[in-house]
Amino acid sequence: MTEIQSTESYIPASAPTPQPGIFGTKIPSSIAFGVGVLLFFMPFLDIKCNTMVLQKVSGVQLATGFQIKSPGSDNTLVGGFENMKDNDTKATTKGEKKEPNLLALVALILGVIGLVFALQNAKIGGTGGIITGILAAVALIATMVDVKSKIKAEMPDLRNRPRGDDASAFDKLGDSIYIAVDFTPWFYIAVIAFLAAAFFCYKRMQETRI
Repeated sequence: MTEIQSTESYIPASAPTPQPGIFGTKIPSSIAFGVGVLLFFMPFLDIKCNTMVLQKVSGVQLATGFQIKSPGSDNTLVGGFENMKDNDTKATTKGEKKEPNLLALVALILGVIGLVFALQNAKIGGTGGIITGILAAVALIATMVDVKSKIKAEMPDLRNRPRGDDASAFDKLGDSIYIAVDFTPWFYIAVIAFLAAAFFCYKRMQETRI
């Protein structure tokens, strides 16, 4: 009789509800999106003449437009040709206003939208964050292709400068000068940050479904 009573009075304890890990929270994706957006304030472009950096362009400047410097605006580029004629100097110091790069602007807007999504609940933040994170990274990669093709074609060429009495010297100088546009590590880190944000949003959706 005692054994029957003890069996009936036994109530098994319910298993504890599993708590989502760090990937199940909004923290990783929010940080990744925030880093990606903040990196737009860092230099994304290095415009170089040979090995010397002429100008650094931030992601925000790239997205909203910037004034490009002419290689001739720096006397060090001409290696001692400080006695150039005034009209030659004026022709090479005039900068060119670059229009906003729409792809970079789209990437920046998508990054901000992704950050807003990441701060929402798992369902909205997960799906929205995955889409915006991937699209932002793709937009940045497309920006790199677009900028390299445009700026290289439009960059002033010292070989086409007006020449005075030192024409032969400028001939030699122009042959040894080339313009390059390099993307900085900050740009590539921004791409990785947006891809990481999309991955964290995916992990968040997985964790909350368990």
